[in-house]
Amino acid sequence: MNSETWHSTTIIGVRRNGKVAMASDGQVTMGETIIKQTAHKVRRLHDGKVLVGFAGATADAFTLFERFEQKLDEYSGNLPRAVVELAKDWRTDRVLRRLEALLGIMDGQYSYVVSGSGDVIEPDDGVVAVGSGGPYALAAARLLLKHTQLPADKIAREAIEAAAAVCVYTNTEITIETI
Repeated sequence: MNSETWHSTTIIGVRRNGKVAMASDGQVTMGETIIKQTAHKVRRLHDGKVLVGFAGATADAFTLFERFEQKLDEYSGNLPRAVVELAKDWRTDRVLRRLEALLGIMDGQYSYVVSGSGDVIEPDDGVVAVGSGGPYALAAARLLLKHTQLPADKIAREAIEAAAAVCVYTNTEITIETI
């Protein structure tokens, strides 16, 4: 078996009119080969109040989901604090530092992109996008927010479809979670 890592892409998170939606495509690749087309890359955490999506190395993302859920519990659901503490651990812990993934994290109030280099980014417009198709999905979501009245879940779906039209690592097997 090839020693390459399995990678997953594309996540988009959108908020509109008090609703939050996070969508992902379903594609998992190893190198240039599609391994799976129906992966679920978005999870509900903390009694369904927090959405987390990942792009990057699949096994690494599951490790980060578990660690982040522990941080949410440790800080009683305080999302900003849990995100910062996860980023600190991710950057300084010898084992975690080697993990290759990006997380998009949202609740009813906050939106973040978190990386292993210790970056915690809170987008100005609340739109979160990660993965190889992320820039395409981000552009599509921003345009749809500006020029339509579509709800958050429809915008997230359309954004993934737009990304899939141009990114070979993104497909249209879409999973959407809303809060």
